[in-house]
Amino acid sequence: MLYTYDSEDKVLLAVDCIIFGFDGEDLKILLIKRDFEPEKGKWSLVGGFLKRDENLETAAIRILKHYTGLDNIYMEQVATFSEVDRDPAERTISTAYYALINILEHNNKLNKEFSANWFSIADAPSLIFDHNDMVKSAIAQLRDRAASKPIGFELLPEKFTMRQLQNLYEAIWGTKIDKRNFINKINALKIIEKLNEKDKESSRKGSFLYRFEPERFDKHNGKQFILKF
Repeated sequence: MLYTYDSEDKVLLAVDCIIFGFDGEDLKILLIKRDFEPEKGKWSLVGGFLKRDENLETAAIRILKHYTGLDNIYMEQVATFSEVDRDPAERTISTAYYALINILEHNNKLNKEFSANWFSIADAPSLIFDHNDMVKSAIAQLRDRAASKPIGFELLPEKFTMRQLQNLYEAIWGTKIDKRNFINKINALKIIEKLNEKDKESSRKGSFLYRFEPERFDKHNGKQFILKF
């Protein structure tokens, strides 16, 4: 039998983005109010459809830029979701990406434009379609990556306190970490630099600020990076 492209079913391909941020205390996710049917007015991940001249990564970059105003965002592909009835409007397959951004750099004007809001992971509302499953998969992958790569620094400002860094990893893994154990492990990795500056807002005495040094990580890339508690 001779097969032709015209004789095959056509399906839509979407890209959905799980955008994580960190406010110094909680790991957060950026959600938008959907402005078209089905499920209009309900909370949704940021997303869009693949265009003819794009690959998946290019589409994800375009979508992230559109909704955050940021370039060079760290992102990773999570999984592809292809249940036949996942979108009641049309047969649609979606590939999910998670992205890490510094909340302070995010364009807040875009939040108003897209009816978007940051939610703590623990307090996030239920989402449309299979977006809750996408978030669960993204969190699991983020936790795995954070134990083997210094991706957590993508969520921090350039200068941060050790307390902020510990808060971040506690938020990612959803567990409390012993302070002394955490500091010892971080210092042993030799990937942060202690600055001769202090954050005066944290206490009267102030807390020393640190900076991530990616070249130190790159230099020792052959050595195993493990940050797990």
